[in-house]
Amino acid sequence: MSAGEEMYTLVERLYPLCRSITGDGVRATLDIVGEYIPLRVHEVPTGTRVLDWTVPQEWNIRDAYVADASGRRVVDFAASSLHVLGYSVPVSATMPLSELRGRLHTLPEHPSWVPYRTSYYAPDWGFCLAQETLDALPEGRYEVRIDSTLTDGHLTYAEHVVPGQVADEVLVSAHVCHPSLANDNLAGIAVATFLARALAERTPWYTYRFLFAPGTIGAITWLARNAERVKEGSVRHGLVLACAGDRGRLTYKRSRRGDAEIDRVMGHVLRASDRPHHVNEFTPYGYDERQFCSPGFDLGVGSLSRTPYAGYPEYHTSADNLDLVAPEAMADTLAVCREAFSVLDRNRRYVNLSPYGEPQLGRRGLYDALGGRSDAKEAQMAMLWVLSLSDGEHGLLDVAERSGLPFDTVAAAADALHRAHLIKA
Repeated sequence: MSAGEEMYTLVERLYPLCRSITGDGVRATLDIVGEYIPLRVHEVPTGTRVLDWTVPQEWNIRDAYVADASGRRVVDFAASSLHVLGYSVPVSATMPLSELRGRLHTLPEHPSWVPYRTSYYAPDWGFCLAQETLDALPEGRYEVRIDSTLTDGHLTYAEHVVPGQVADEVLVSAHVCHPSLANDNLAGIAVATFLARALAERTPWYTYRFLFAPGTIGAITWLARNAERVKEGSVRHGLVLACAGDRGRLTYKRSRRGDAEIDRVMGHVLRASDRPHHVNEFTPYGYDERQFCSPGFDLGVGSLSRTPYAGYPEYHTSADNLDLVAPEAMADTLAVCREAFSVLDRNRRYVNLSPYGEPQLGRRGLYDALGGRSDAKEAQMAMLWVLSLSDGEHGLLDVAERSGLPFDTVAAAADALHRAHLIKA
């Protein structure tokens, strides 16, 4: 299978699982991801203080339904985990439809879709269903059953590390808390997983740390447990992956800084690739980039998606299903990540060791090395540009953008000049 097909297969496997911010669904998800890449799984106990938050009780659910007088389940958790309000407390009751209606969530504007709703931090219960299902229910009494538990347990997250040539890290994050929503965020999990596998095929310059954690509380927990290391500067760059599999154009959201190196790299790669794309400015709403970019940490972390959160009508509904994501879209997202991290890894600053006048390249065999190449003139100009801007202040991305030359050509020229001892990092 192609990488896109393999990622789609992973999404298919994860899709039926009932995930939340805690619980066995998260563990089952990480178990499956762990078949593709080795994971270090962390369990953080209920009640643990994490920054301004506290790890909540663990939620698990076995069954839930609304049944009519004949015993027929008119709303059934077994059919889809979206049918239950996330984190619903246990319920066993019989009540008239008039009383039950206040606990039923629908989308009147999309009468065949089931909404995704949660109540993580306020005890509550409810069901989500299609408006057309609700409209068809006759008045009468209904049996209501939610077989769930809220107990002291753990918040679960996992890490995978691809060792690099230096200890400085690139953080790649994907949230694992949503139930049967294919684009948000099973596609992000799949792209992150296969990106980790691709990076492991070589020895990258940076160390890449992949974080699979529940949204918001998971990122906050990770930051709390790694605060000192993060503040010391171990995380140099970062990228949050979400909504990575729909057929929309790519969207990059800048870090809070707005000019972090990852912002420049992603912008350059998207422009140079001629892919349809958007680059959006940072806002303090969205996915976990807002946690990593909070002012106390101020990490250079951006977010990559295709159609961004709330930007497609299927968002947080049952229509975010396996038909919404496409193997070729996930493959394209993966390709952009690989291209971006290739630029990030090679974006070094050099110092010209022969800065007084132009060094004689011919006697060093540098012109001869270009003989026969169709792009020999471009490669020669790249060498001259690298020499000109190797002042310890400009990186190779600066060279590529100022010269208008492809980054790969600039990086190849820098490699040649480095081998000839004309520049040093």
